[in-house]
Amino acid sequence: MGATADPYLQVRDLRVRFSTEDGVVRAVDGVSFAVERGRTLGIVGESGSGKSVTSLAVLGLHDPKRATVTGEILVGGRDIVGRPDEEVRRLRGRDMAMIFQDPLSALHPYYPVGRQIAEAYRVHHSRAGRAEARRRTVEMLDRVGIPRPDRRAGQYPHEFSGGMRQRAMIAMALVNDPALLIADEPTTALDVTVQAQILDLLDGLQKEFNSAIVLITHDLGVVSQVADDVLVMYGGRAVEHGSAEQVLRRPQHPYTWGLLASVPSLHGDADADLVPIPGSPPSLINLPPGCAFHPRCAYADDVSRTEVPKLRAVTGGHLVACHRPGVANAG
Repeated sequence: MGATADPYLQVRDLRVRFSTEDGVVRAVDGVSFAVERGRTLGIVGESGSGKSVTSLAVLGLHDPKRATVTGEILVGGRDIVGRPDEEVRRLRGRDMAMIFQDPLSALHPYYPVGRQIAEAYRVHHSRAGRAEARRRTVEMLDRVGIPRPDRRAGQYPHEFSGGMRQRAMIAMALVNDPALLIADEPTTALDVTVQAQILDLLDGLQKEFNSAIVLITHDLGVVSQVADDVLVMYGGRAVEHGSAEQVLRRPQHPYTWGLLASVPSLHGDADADLVPIPGSPPSLINLPPGCAFHPRCAYADDVSRTEVPKLRAVTGGHLVACHRPGVANAG
């Protein structure tokens, strides 16, 4: 299904900072991207890169007492940054929803799964009675492939397998037909067979609802299967952004190249050694000067150590923040 002309989600110069006793954590530092309905954006990076903080900001889930969020986050043309909590809460669940990484902790253990999905529906449909909410719940459980949904709706989260719990979370996220779906590491704890089923399910549901999807993950294999566009984050900043074809097949940033080199390939030499990225991600309180990746980069030069690279186009729509774009790929 084709995407609409205007992006449903537009993020412009997003910055998220947390004040701590040790200093200010610049968790997200000037990130911009857009997602159209019918398309999937994969946001990738190591732990601490800022990808999950970005997704929580889009949903308005950061505590304003702890976090400072600036920039623009337009959802369906409405900027939610600085909006009252009640207004953002009305959008959350109805216009945008999230699939969390761990459904066992996201689902309440003391209530049946069906009751929790029904309550999520009634929050945004105040005139809906219990019978209507129940019918909608069973319909959604059936739609996400849970067998005997009428009986399963009365069961508790611990009675579901990991894959079934994730399906239930997807049903809850989609029960109000949101236009934007954010999936934060939705397949991390699942075996590869169930992971493939969940990804196929998300793809099918996206075609049905024409939703915009933001997929947060560290797994480039998942990204290569489902993403139309890819945003690579490092040290709270965007370092590469483009179509999946551009980023995964013709990476321009040494960090992206390093992520790809550390992933096993089904088509390459089975005996070839994986090449891990040396070192560790930087502290978001005290980023190194210049390019944040330069302490781990084999291609860093004096400019890399002193000047922060700007995100700029190398080809049509393919953006990279590197003083020496393409050098790793060329080597």
